Amino acid sequence: MPPWPKALVLAFQHVIVMISTPIASVFLISGALQLDAGTTRNVLCITLIACGVGAILQSMGWLRLGAKLPFVMLPGGAAVAIFIQIATEHSAAVASGAVLISAVACLVLSPVAGVIVKVVPPVVIAVMITVIGVNVVRIAGGLISNETEAPLWALGLAAATIGFIIVLQVILPKKLRSVAILLGMATGSVIAAVTGHFEFAESTDALRHPVWMPFGSIEFNIVAAVPLLVFSVGSMAEATGQTMLNADIVGKKIDRARTIAGTVRGDALTSLLAGPFGGQTMLTSGENIGIVRATGVKSRYVTALAGVLLIVIAIIGPIADIIQSIPEPVIGGTAVYAFTMIIVSGLRMFRSIDMNDDRNFLVATAGFAAGLLPILAPALYSGLPSDLRLLLGNGVTMSAIVGMLVAALLLLRRADGTDRNDETGVEPRDAKEAHK
Repeated sequence: MPPWPKALVLAFQHVIVMISTPIASVFLISGALQLDAGTTRNVLCITLIACGVGAILQSMGWLRLGAKLPFVMLPGGAAVAIFIQIATEHSAAVASGAVLISAVACLVLSPVAGVIVKVVPPVVIAVMITVIGVNVVRIAGGLISNETEAPLWALGLAAATIGFIIVLQVILPKKLRSVAILLGMATGSVIAAVTGHFEFAESTDALRHPVWMPFGSIEFNIVAAVPLLVFSVGSMAEATGQTMLNADIVGKKIDRARTIAGTVRGDALTSLLAGPFGGQTMLTSGENIGIVRATGVKSRYVTALAGVLLIVIAIIGPIADIIQSIPEPVIGGTAVYAFTMIIVSGLRMFRSIDMNDDRNFLVATAGFAAGLLPILAPALYSGLPSDLRLLLGNGVTMSAIVGMLVAALLLLRRADGTDRNDETGVEPRDAKEAHK
């Protein structure tokens, strides 16, 4: 534990690095679901509290309910997109139920997380993450424009925000680049104030607290929860990688199975806390692992203190008012940039996948076809019955389901001993390149 003054500064640095993600997530949900100001404040409050509680759990690891490593918690960007999609197609109450269903599933499966992650092929996860990114960027664009068009001032604010973020990431020293998104958001807000497009959202609340079930009574729909369930199981693989990476950076020898199970439990418990108050699925933050590496400060007490700061920020009304006053085009531009990183992350996953293998190539092709069509051509399924339209029109769900089905069929074919390139009906990619 560093001395208190130094620990506070280091903890605040962790908060600055990560806080733009929950803010953007909440505004994305608010804009997509057209929430009123009061409900938006409630969702922002529980989101920041969940980030703080999760950081404390993961850092301290009490009763094995966390990794006992310097972690900070965030609402998963892809999970936010799935939450919005479920809420749009069903209701926000159903989306909250999906968060709880997924959290309970992960809590139950946490002891065998290392085995479970092997069930979902990496290529399916990569396709799903990429499709999620495309979908959430489309949703983020809705914060910049209204239903018919984007006013020029709104487009200009969004473009200026994105431009400043890019410039800052280019010119700032490497250890400071992680705050470029937050600084870009602040710069966009200043421009909005100068041009007369900033309105302070003042309220009378000195202190805030989350509201129980802000979307009404929670509804549990297993079918609607499928995409979030699949994502949550897939996120166990990310939790595994981040746990090993974090332990390596801080130089701590860990019991791999026990620590990974603790990480998954910490994520699941935090999501379980957030769900009834309108919060989203929570995940450990990889960004803050980079801060640990950059600063060389490996104390888990610092990230736990960052969690305390997040809870304090969440309950102080004037701070929430300032955050809520940020213009939607600024948030939209920030969200477009930040969530485009999800697409890049999904594409980056393909680097570790052998795409010369026809099985992976076929699974990816089928998954992308099923997942992108509902996003790029949403009217395609409009003539179908409502239940079938809800299933086929969910790009994230379809990319996962079709990808898993094709992977399973290819696995059965392989088990039968008939999996050869000349028998699959798919021309080897090497041959295709030769033809070109």
